[in-house]
Amino acid sequence: MTTAVTSTDRHRKPLLIPTVTKQCWGFMIGSAFFALASAPGLSEALGSSGANLLCFIGAWFFTAAGLIQLFLSGAISVPVSYAPGRMVRAEWLAAATQSFGTILFNVSTTSALYARSVSTEERWVWNPDAGGSVAFLVSGVLVLVAYSHVAKGWDPGKRSWWSGVINFIGCVAFGISAVGAFILPSGDVVNGSIANGGTFIGAICFLLASLIVLPAWDRPNRGGAPARIADAAGTVAS
Repeated sequence: MTTAVTSTDRHRKPLLIPTVTKQCWGFMIGSAFFALASAPGLSEALGSSGANLLCFIGAWFFTAAGLIQLFLSGAISVPVSYAPGRMVRAEWLAAATQSFGTILFNVSTTSALYARSVSTEERWVWNPDAGGSVAFLVSGVLVLVAYSHVAKGWDPGKRSWWSGVINFIGCVAFGISAVGAFILPSGDVVNGSIANGGTFIGAICFLLASLIVLPAWDRPNRGGAPARIADAAGTVAS
């Protein structure tokens, strides 16, 4: 009886234990909310209030996934043979940068629910959104750098490589979206179509980037050696 209980406890995975699966699902669910909020036709039907609410919910899933990726990214630095003796790992820096970006998106999407003036929208909606987009773009580059440390820089035969590339495209799309969403003195945005289109494309890219590296796809091959992969969350993990 005691042995059976011990065996069961050993295989339990409490909700708060970070895993790559939870990380991927967090980004996929968050991306789905952003995609719905900015989908052509649907975003107009929802109106600004409905779209803002969906983005607010999606941003929290992004933040949770971002924290998980940071926990899973490993040590901050590694020893090197040259001065100053240690180097920050690209894997950790990518995860930390993207996690910071998700927090900025939280600020932006929360403020969008309550902003009623042009100055408030510029300071608390657009500025954090632009900052988060820049953080995502930097992390997207670092993901590719991190991948090149453990595999080939051009590796289209690997799902993990495609994940990193698609993730980077999504980061670029979010950046373009931020440009289109710039608040003019009149209170209008520079280009609403670009803002929504960039968000929609970016969200779909982030969803796909996480979907293709879900650990569930590799379960039939667990007998083999674990592969290091560059995942959509901006880190390289075993």
